[in-house]
Amino acid sequence: MRKTAYPLLALTMLLWAGNSIAGKLAVGHVSPMVLVTVRWGAVFLILLATQAHQLKRDWALIRARWVYLLSWGAIGFTGFSVALYYALHFTTAVNTSILQGGMPLFVFAASFALFGSRVHLEQVLGFTLSFIGVLVIALRGEWANLVTLNVNFGDALMLLAIIAYGFYTAALKAKPMLHWTSLMIMLCLGATLSALPFLALEAASGSTILPDLEGWALIAFIVLFPSLLGQVLYIKGVELIGSNRAGLFINLLPLWGALLAVLILGEEFHLYHAIALAMILAGIALAERRSLTRP
Repeated sequence: MRKTAYPLLALTMLLWAGNSIAGKLAVGHVSPMVLVTVRWGAVFLILLATQAHQLKRDWALIRARWVYLLSWGAIGFTGFSVALYYALHFTTAVNTSILQGGMPLFVFAASFALFGSRVHLEQVLGFTLSFIGVLVIALRGEWANLVTLNVNFGDALMLLAIIAYGFYTAALKAKPMLHWTSLMIMLCLGATLSALPFLALEAASGSTILPDLEGWALIAFIVLFPSLLGQVLYIKGVELIGSNRAGLFINLLPLWGALLAVLILGEEFHLYHAIALAMILAGIALAERRSLTRP
């Protein structure tokens, strides 16, 4: 299971890092709530059109837990997406990627708050080591930069986003035993319905931007890769190794974000990026040490 989960979760983080890049590129080409609503509405319609038969098979379980499923779709999908896409109007894609590296802390906290889950010493040490790697990227290898950091409105929004997704990740532990397609359909339905009031508020404020050609291209990318494929891979990863361990892989987000910036924006890859990569991977390995050596 670990051999399957690890590459799935690493790929998930690469796709999610791409979501931040695409969200930043979308500024001025489509407004945040149009993007959020079309994103989850499109995934919902794609899955419903192709997997309605599976939804019917799982309907008895869904009917018993439909409030739970719609609620976590609203929190994990819409809550995170709204905060992310608005944050990208005020901060950089690099910052949003770096801040997402803090998600494991909130996954640990949410798992404890919701289920009283135990957090082992190896997990704490592994998270700490990985997060130091995140800080290496955040500070560009210069610890003196720590004293000049300021939290702007966009960064504050991202903190709200990662708190929401931390609780969503932990809550997946209690999901009904549905096929993954049925789970995604219900989560995306909850996300779409909960996005509509925000879309109406955006329209009322006169800030709606309908997508142009570039906007549609970015929406297509976000729908197919970070939203559809990425969420499916993440759910499978959580099923295989649990939310605490799966959440730790989110520390790869800053690394993938930096690599995408090199490939897409032509930025340089510095020595501190390599150092951060080594620390992040070492932290993940340390956190997994308990499960590899103990029953």
